[in-house]
Amino acid sequence: QVQLVESGGGLVQPGGSLRLSCAASGFTFSNYAMSWYRQAPGKERELVASITRAGVHTNYADAAKGRFTISRDNAKKMVYLQMNSLKPDDTAVYYCYTMIWRALWGQGTQVTVSS
Repeated sequence: QVQLVESGGGLVQPGGSLRLSCAASGFTFSNYAMSWYRQAPGKERELVASITRAGVHTNYADAAKGRFTISRDNAKKMVYLQMNSLKPDDTAVYYCYTMIWRALWGQGTQVTVSS
């Protein structure tokens, strides 16, 4: 089955950290760039970070630079988003994304940053 499944979200205090994971299946994972997006309530979905097929190159939204790190493990078919120094503005549903023969989205994982 072709799918992406996110995990690792939750409630964290400002300044805390979370590591999101995305498990891929049903396609040749190493052939595709991967991305993390997020969508906060009342806002459009936005790109957070991307990583190339071999993991050599990464790209971050300005809001994520210096705090978030995207990585991947092609052997495990996993992509990760390490989030540090979290802020209330980071509260959103986080989605894993890739473009195979069609756009493929995960179901999302909720991240809430609040004291």
